[in-house]
Amino acid sequence: MNTHNACFVRPALAALCVASLATLAACGGSVCVGLGDCGGATVVPNVTLSGTAATGNPLASAMVSFSCAQGSGSALSDGGGNYSITFNATLPCILTVTSGGTTLHSVAFAGGTFNTTPETELMLVYLASQLGTNETTLIAGFPSSAQFQQVLGNQADVLAAQSAVVTNLQQRYALKLTAPAFLTTPFIVGQAGVDSDLGALTAAGAIDANGMPDPAAVSLLSAAGLAQPLATNSAPSASTGSAGSANGGMM
Repeated sequence: MNTHNACFVRPALAALCVASLATLAACGGSVCVGLGDCGGATVVPNVTLSGTAATGNPLASAMVSFSCAQGSGSALSDGGGNYSITFNATLPCILTVTSGGTTLHSVAFAGGTFNTTPETELMLVYLASQLGTNETTLIAGFPSSAQFQQVLGNQADVLAAQSAVVTNLQQRYALKLTAPAFLTTPFIVGQAGVDSDLGALTAAGAIDANGMPDPAAVSLLSAAGLAQPLATNSAPSASTGSAGSANGGMM
């Protein structure tokens, strides 16, 4: 390299380095390929989820697992069945609460309060049937199925399923549920609202002695979901992947 070329290349390299550093900063510190594209690992947002696990009685000291579109975590419920976790995850998430012989599931499409009860279990039964499958397959396939993640992350689809659970249970068991927004309504075991509804459903036979939905209730919601299939291109709502509070937009 002669002196003339060296004088040209060094300033050019310096300018390239400055541009590369500026691009790196714009990428949030991620490794950048070239000057326009951000590479490296995707930054996973911080999400806070909380709720109450109960069957009419609290599911105390129960393991609560969170399996999300990206990321996972776990927490233990307290003596009142309450749980909370803040972790890196991409929504939606399926919640699984295990206590002795009782295992219940729920779903979270945003950050905030998402309970786990026999009602949320029946909601997943309904959603699975809408997708042409059963709850076991829905849960097992969720981590790798874009369709399952899309539907469970769609606030409109999940809340429509919640309404369907309320309507079908009220008609089948001839009762009035006082807390139709059972998925996201904060509650305390032993007080009126979601928990008293669980007690009424148990008395009516919709929830068995183990705190699980009775097979007749499962069949009811499975048939109801099958009658209302979801379009395979169901678009996610604006809340999908958001770490904002569900209660803030719904309550």
